[in-house]
Amino acid sequence: MTSTGEERGGTGRDGPWWWGRRRAALLDVGLGVVSAVECGFEGVPTAREAGLPVWAGVLFGALAGSALVLRRRWPVAVVLVGIAVTPATMGFLLSVVGLYTLAACEVPRQVTATLASMSLAGTFVVTYVQTRGDVEADGTLVIVLSVFMAVALTVPPVLLGLYVGARRRLMESLQERADSLERELSLLADRAEERAEWARQEERTRIAREMHDVVAHRVSLMVVHAAALQAVAAKDPVKAVRNAALVGDMGRQALTELREMLGVLRAPAKQPVRVAARAAGPEEGPSLDALEALVGQSRAAGMSVEVLVQGEGGGYPAAVEQTAYRVVQEALTNCHKHAPGARVVVRLAHREGEVAMQVENGPCEGEARGADLPSGGNGLVGMRERVLALGGVFVSGPTDGGGFKVSAVLPFR
Repeated sequence: MTSTGEERGGTGRDGPWWWGRRRAALLDVGLGVVSAVECGFEGVPTAREAGLPVWAGVLFGALAGSALVLRRRWPVAVVLVGIAVTPATMGFLLSVVGLYTLAACEVPRQVTATLASMSLAGTFVVTYVQTRGDVEADGTLVIVLSVFMAVALTVPPVLLGLYVGARRRLMESLQERADSLERELSLLADRAEERAEWARQEERTRIAREMHDVVAHRVSLMVVHAAALQAVAAKDPVKAVRNAALVGDMGRQALTELREMLGVLRAPAKQPVRVAARAAGPEEGPSLDALEALVGQSRAAGMSVEVLVQGEGGGYPAAVEQTAYRVVQEALTNCHKHAPGARVVVRLAHREGEVAMQVENGPCEGEARGADLPSGGNGLVGMRERVLALGGVFVSGPTDGGGFKVSAVLPFR
């Protein structure tokens, strides 16, 4: 922007000195040349009346008129020069353009009003004196003519400058608001992208956790039964057949659950944010009623599991029942992996406002052999995430007896 209220079209700064644009510099130089020529011609009669050489009047007028080149840099000084040369009846263009520039620039309005009043008074006095001396007319007519000339040469440029300055400030304000809005929109877009990325990461984490809970337990039991089948195949064919049947059942159940989950993940893209929620959908997920069947599968794999239930449950939210089931399931899976042959105790307590569960295994028996189940290190992390997501408490760690214990408390309303 400029201090005179004239708009710059385009961006960047390519003008010399105080001009923002080259076009503005050419305009001011052109106005200064025209004003210098005007004041130079008007200085001729002034010099003759004062008894000075003509060249002195021309030089004085040219110097005064060329001050218009400085109108954007020092508008107050330009107006003062115009007021100063008013008695010499020169500098009409200088006075008009200077007043316009002063009113349009960002100077205090008191300064603008004072200088405009001085210019108005000076023009009125000069016009009155010259008209009174050259024309023999009624005094009232001379006053009216002087007032008209003073107002015509002072008020229109000031009003136009005030209008242009106000319009410029309005445009700058609108531009600033537009820029601010664009920055806010850009910031909102960045935040929305961050939230979307966070949501995608959260979905991937939830899907991975659900697939781990659904598939890892059954596959672990399959590996345990396969190891037992390999050990008794030659000695006890009947037990081997029973173990083979169990392996087949576990594999079919794992494939069924995996197929259901993949079907959810391949759902139409109209509901992408519900993928993980449906994959872990409470209406289709396990509940505490299936806990006995879960324990029975571990017992069938040769694990000694004792279940202790305290209180009476029922009426839990589906998410609470599913999380409680998954915690017990993953804890039993860890027992198969890390404590083969150990005695396991599953405790379930139904309390007022919460349900608590604990899976504790004792030390491994010396003759027990594991099935070399791989561990990804995500079991305890997944259990903790599930429990904390519901506002519960999760604790795990070794026991004094050489075993391991997993405890969780889930509140519900």
